[in-house]
Amino acid sequence: MSSPAQHSVEQSPKIPKKPEPPTHVAIIMDGNGRWASERGMHRSEGHKAGVDNVRRITTSFADHGVKYLTLFAFSTENWERPDDEVGFLISLMGEAVRQETQPLHEQGVRIRHIGRLDRLPGGLKDAIRESMELTKDNKGITLNLAYNYGGRAEIIDAVRAMVADGLQPDDITEDTLQRHLYTAGLPDPDLIIRTAGEMRISNFLIWQSAYAEYYATDVHWPDFDELQVAKALEAYGGRQRRYGRLDPDEAS
Repeated sequence: MSSPAQHSVEQSPKIPKKPEPPTHVAIIMDGNGRWASERGMHRSEGHKAGVDNVRRITTSFADHGVKYLTLFAFSTENWERPDDEVGFLISLMGEAVRQETQPLHEQGVRIRHIGRLDRLPGGLKDAIRESMELTKDNKGITLNLAYNYGGRAEIIDAVRAMVADGLQPDDITEDTLQRHLYTAGLPDPDLIIRTAGEMRISNFLIWQSAYAEYYATDVHWPDFDELQVAKALEAYGGRQRRYGRLDPDEAS
């Protein structure tokens, strides 16, 4: 006959293991203009609201244990938008970097830029470089800001860099290419989130996202809050990542 202590141990329910958070989350921030239009506001107000959301979401992901967060802020294709909107976005980005760098620095956030700097105006270039220099030794979450970024442009730039380094065809491997990408030294994204109900990758991290999990939500970016972060991470936690392999049960 078992003792009460033995019976208690045998009947104890198993506590489900909390899913590991993704190491790297990347977000295609969409819906700023629609968010504003639904409220009878100018599109510029939506872009301002979207920028105001960056620090809140960075903090939220950091609190969940995410180590890297990449935000798609301005694409190489965004230059094709109306001139007044492009000018506003560039001005807003410069203002945001200048205003947000110090608070993020105080939270231990490390800021990186991925994308082409050449077409950006001097003031924005300087602000980006200063933010990276100030935060380069921080140990908290790494925030990668993709300004003037395009996945195809990134691969072209990587190939050009390999040619400039004098690499021969037989020297080029996946690892070699990866070391020449804007994201060199960073892990590939585990989870890519797109807001506002869109289902496109939009030329974002097309090399790095080969085995990323995708999560789409109808929520516009300015309304993507801590609750939405938790929902996205919960969905990710329920996924089974196979990387092209079969589970042992399926292979039997």
